[in-house]
Amino acid sequence: MTPGAGDAAEVAVVGGGLAGITTALALQETGVRATIYEARPRLGGATCSFSRDGLTVDNGQHIFLKCCTAYQGLLARLGALDRVRVQDRFDVRVLTPDGAAGRLRRAKAPGPLHLLPALAGYRLLSPSDRLRAVGASLALDRLDTGDPSLDRSTMGAWLAGHGQRPRAREALWELFVTAALNMRLDDAALGPAAFVCQTALLGRSDAADIGVPTVPLGDLHGAIPAARIERGGGRIRLNAKVSAIEAGPKLVVDGSPVSADAVVVAVPHRVAAALVPEAASPDREKWEGLGSSPIVNVHVVYDRPVLRVDGGDEPFAAAVGSPVQWVFDRTAVSGLTGGGQYLAVSVSAAGRWIDTPTAELREVYLPALERLFPAARRARVTDFFVTRERHATFRQSPGSGALRPASATRLPWLFLAGAWTDTGWPDTMEGAVRSGLTAARLVRRHLQRVGTGEVDGR
Repeated sequence: MTPGAGDAAEVAVVGGGLAGITTALALQETGVRATIYEARPRLGGATCSFSRDGLTVDNGQHIFLKCCTAYQGLLARLGALDRVRVQDRFDVRVLTPDGAAGRLRRAKAPGPLHLLPALAGYRLLSPSDRLRAVGASLALDRLDTGDPSLDRSTMGAWLAGHGQRPRAREALWELFVTAALNMRLDDAALGPAAFVCQTALLGRSDAADIGVPTVPLGDLHGAIPAARIERGGGRIRLNAKVSAIEAGPKLVVDGSPVSADAVVVAVPHRVAAALVPEAASPDREKWEGLGSSPIVNVHVVYDRPVLRVDGGDEPFAAAVGSPVQWVFDRTAVSGLTGGGQYLAVSVSAAGRWIDTPTAELREVYLPALERLFPAARRARVTDFFVTRERHATFRQSPGSGALRPASATRLPWLFLAGAWTDTGWPDTMEGAVRSGLTAARLVRRHLQRVGTGEVDGR
């Protein structure tokens, strides 16, 4: 039990995405009851699943890396570590439309030496570009990612200044930075891009090992957390629209007032800006400046397996020189049977495609997949559809770092959570979970102070 909080302490968490779920679970573990108010009919926030012709479809492919320790901690809390699969060793096949292929596979050596053999043998770069990439990596590793000046520069400009030619930018740096930040190199702020490279690629040797869910996201981030929260005494109110937060503290939920001892706002920044009182964050209008960057997912179901690399079955592959960026085998997770294969193409920084009609995307992506996977030329497409996340992440461009607020606000009982807050991480699942942990810690501290009379908790 949190000292001074008492059994009657009630915390309202507005938003049931990963940040809200984490906040509720972390509070629950210390004896503080939380109620999640979620406007949608499900938990999971930006990650969800739906049914289509007997298949379970995720709205987008979400992965994590082994360095995402907070996210893995959440899975452990949920008893769901067996619902994901993590590579034994970072290993990515990189394909091109002309049939050339490369492979990036880490060595069993301490970081950053673990990636030197991978770069040395990366056939999609010339020997001189490989050498230049090593030099740039070492320079990148020396950057201070806490330096505010890095928030005023782009990763693209920095790479150009460190000898990275167009082929290296496309076949190496763009491959990872765009997927991690949902931004192109020339648009991505140097600070978060350097953080990603230092933490995942140049840090601990196993940091970049890739993890993928083996169950639908609707289960992993929805049904499983809901059951865990309710089993522990927490409450979840779905289809619950919070329209205002007032002194008291008090929420207005579906037009009715609801009292609480503390409130955590765990919704996207564009929603939070309209919900958080001015007294809490007088500069909340600035959050709109974070903007948004879209992701498009192209889903293709074939009547036979087509994703084969070097004669072997692979769960995913990357591509360069193609509108395809990353492609994942979703056959088993979706429940597809009968010998077909379901592929999901994840396209980050997808402003070019976000409003393109599905028929036009079909004309682009089916030929692109056939060039990458020759077996697709002989296969029949049994389904083709597209999911679009217009506001998948905020725009992690120069200047965005200064716009990200802290979790604490000027009202002692009101806190913020979400991957858009100042977590120290980019807008990722890891950042969302870390924000929830921070908010829960601050809530507990506030309740303790109220219980001992240190602050006015009204």
